[in-house]
Amino acid sequence: MTVTQDVDLELAGELRVVLGRLVRRLRAEHSFPLTHGSVLGRLDRAGSTSIGDLATAERVRPQSMTQTIADLEAAGLVARRADPADGRRTLIELTEAGQRKLFEDRARREGWLAQAIAEDLSESERRLLARALPLLERLSESA
Repeated sequence: MTVTQDVDLELAGELRVVLGRLVRRLRAEHSFPLTHGSVLGRLDRAGSTSIGDLATAERVRPQSMTQTIADLEAAGLVARRADPADGRRTLIELTEAGQRKLFEDRARREGWLAQAIAEDLSESERRLLARALPLLERLSESA
């Protein structure tokens, strides 16, 4: 291995640990399971879609997504409807109750994070964090 590869491996390990801690802390602010929040958020951003497409996007098995949707539907947070373009296909959509629950959950988590940023980071550190966001976004989309 080269020095660059060693540095990249070390950086990757440290980033994994730090992001893991941050994700666990944000999970503590969730009002429902993380998988449910992820699906509700995706439906909010992308609109109605099929269970299969949700499973692919969330990188889970269709059977697992079917159970997640059943749980969300039982709670009144999502609804099923026929696809107007293909009557054989069912689309999943966010209900008003789902939108409210998602908004409340986001507000709680973002409130905690905003408070932590304001209290724990200096102005220059906040600017540095803002500049790092596009890099983290690119990493999150990497294959």
